[in-house]
Amino acid sequence: MVRVEVIRRRLVKLDEYLTILCRLQQYSYEEFVDNPERYGSVERFLHLAIEAFIDIGNHVIAELALGTVDWYSDIPQLLHEADYIDVELRERWIRMIGFRNVLVHDYLETDRAIVYQVLQEDLNDFDTLRRVFAQFL
Repeated sequence: MVRVEVIRRRLVKLDEYLTILCRLQQYSYEEFVDNPERYGSVERFLHLAIEAFIDIGNHVIAELALGTVDWYSDIPQLLHEADYIDVELRERWIRMIGFRNVLVHDYLETDRAIVYQVLQEDLNDFDTLRRVFAQFL
């Protein structure tokens, strides 16, 4: 059985991260890239938000015995196979995981233009995934 408190705690943190990210959307590209505190905050909160989804997805998969997770990209695949997410959301989540890997492992080469683009255009994907997991509450 999925433990509601595990999901709730992560969704509460996710709401915090998304609130901060929404506030940071107000800056122009120049204001963003010229300020290390702004782009550093965006990078970190995007990373934390994606981690929250990974944690929740792992929990759901483990508790419902949906399969084995060898790679983070297995999480959206297994949830898709169990009909919790559609193919489009699966693909968007896999791209999020790839972006997370860049933030974590290729941080010296992070393209701030891409980070800004994600901030401005892709937060709705976070909201969509959040709604999927809120159904377990």
